[in-house]
Amino acid sequence: MKVLIVKTSSMGDVIHTFPAVEDASLNRPDVSFDWCVEEAFAGIVALHPAIGRIHTVAIRRWRKALFDGRTWREAAALRRSLRACRYDLVIDAQGLLKSALVARQAGAAIAGFDRSSAREPSATLFYDVTYAVPRDLHAIERTRRLFGLALGYQPDLSTLNSGIVPPSGTLAAIAGKTAFLLHGTSREDKKWPVGNWIGTARLLVERGMTPVTTWSNANEKAVAEAIAGAVPSTIVVPKSPLADIAAILGRSTLVIGADTGLTHLASAFGLPTVAVFLATEPGLTGPNGPYASTLLAVAGGRVTPADVVAEAERLLERQAVAQTDKS
Repeated sequence: MKVLIVKTSSMGDVIHTFPAVEDASLNRPDVSFDWCVEEAFAGIVALHPAIGRIHTVAIRRWRKALFDGRTWREAAALRRSLRACRYDLVIDAQGLLKSALVARQAGAAIAGFDRSSAREPSATLFYDVTYAVPRDLHAIERTRRLFGLALGYQPDLSTLNSGIVPPSGTLAAIAGKTAFLLHGTSREDKKWPVGNWIGTARLLVERGMTPVTTWSNANEKAVAEAIAGAVPSTIVVPKSPLADIAAILGRSTLVIGADTGLTHLASAFGLPTVAVFLATEPGLTGPNGPYASTLLAVAGGRVTPADVVAEAERLLERQAVAQTDKS
């Protein structure tokens, strides 16, 4: 049986789908999985060993050039590619009108959330079979339940495993205990002040850890350089392909991050991960892993470096206890 997963974006949403893929791989070894995703996140999808072919869409780019011939040629090529694979089933795990339209291009039966469960009820007009999944569950559990209903098994919700491991990458490994500081995020109101990142880096150095950070644009580069300037032992990884950043991130001792996709990735790798949410509620889409925790600034309050490092130490201790119990 050939199944196409449609979950095009964002990075966090893509990562939240991995536990469902892992469930399905264990419960339905007769099924092979391909995935259709935004071109920017193809490297993330490739982290799961159960995924075969990866089809890419460029909806974000296409919207900016609707009347460009290249846009229509790329969309037509995607349709041909999807239809040539002759899928038995498409699972639209996103529940949006845009994802339903993409799923429709495969020319196969589509399974998805029902009208009361989908994020955009209009998407269900394109589905052949729908399933009710409560909306008050975390996105990871919702997707796991959807896959189980669509493929005929009951996921074991008492466990959580993303099934991914860090890629090898091409950058040199960093020795010793490292703490990756993910300061970059898409919105200004999500950004923790640079002084807090510097204070956190200093506290980590006092505890024998090497701060590591990176950047993807000029503003983030300025923050990374400010942290390294104030805390000279900080290692700044230059702007690099996502796979290389994921390789270093996945081998970190600890990750402290803002509300950004890489924070979700760290959690999915099973790393001790402290997420700092300032302007958004983690709610049903926050990082969710065995050693993940979210600190939320509420009612005009603030999250301090001491708060973050104390939570990090708690998570590291929990991880150490769990590893001792296993041995």
